[in-house]
Amino acid sequence: MTGTKPGGSAPMPTTVTATYAGTVLARAERTVFLEGNHYFPRETVDEDALEKSWLRTLCYWKGIARYYHVQAGGHRITNAAWAYPLPSPLAWRIRNMVAFDTGTGILVQEQPGRPGSP
Repeated sequence: MTGTKPGGSAPMPTTVTATYAGTVLARAERTVFLEGNHYFPRETVDEDALEKSWLRTLCYWKGIARYYHVQAGGHRITNAAWAYPLPSPLAWRIRNMVAFDTGTGILVQEQPGRPGSP
């Protein structure tokens, strides 16, 4: 995600962070925002916070989602993150990206970049 600098048209980086109970789960300057969710590149996600779940769901246009339990702040949040390892061609841009369920108490926030950052 990028924003626009006030009074100008040059893009300003925006950092998106997912946290739970003060624990950072993911932080990225570029996410894919789709259907109200930020999808984080896998390399920006704390893999130690994710535990594979058996749950799978089918979206008619994105494909099969694989779920993860989230371990953070001394809590285990059931099926609170998901990814599409092999999405349909329509959703290929979210391949292997991770989204978090904000209804579980996970906070996903956008923060403007620092002045002078690229």
